[in-house]
Amino acid sequence: MDSKDFTVTILVQHSPEEVYEALLNVRGWWSGLYEESFEGNSEKTGDEFTFLAGGGAHFTKQKLVEQVPNKKLVWLVTESNLCFVDKTDEWTGTKICFEITEEGDKTKIVFTHIGLVPEFECYHSCSQGWTQYIVEKQLKFN
Repeated sequence: MDSKDFTVTILVQHSPEEVYEALLNVRGWWSGLYEESFEGNSEKTGDEFTFLAGGGAHFTKQKLVEQVPNKKLVWLVTESNLCFVDKTDEWTGTKICFEITEEGDKTKIVFTHIGLVPEFECYHSCSQGWTQYIVEKQLKFN
């Protein structure tokens, strides 16, 4: 079954453990492009954090709902306010998912924003944003 959810896959020269730890630190990889700010935590199941970017153009609140060490992380978007689209809460109820697998001497990361579909008004700009954070910045493994 084909999914319309936004998905992107990258290969990195880091171990699954390094990738997993880097992803838990959302401040480390989801920043550096649009004056982002964060409040809260993102490391343990049940942790919640807020993300604000673009001078208030993008606000979301996420809750870590699933984690399988070195294999998978899923955050549920519990609140959203995207002031650049008519339906400002398009992200509410969507999920931000990372699946991590070893592939030879590299680690494959499959990012899926479950629920971010082409029918969303924000799809074009949001998928471009995810591509910048995940592909172009390689998730900032520093």
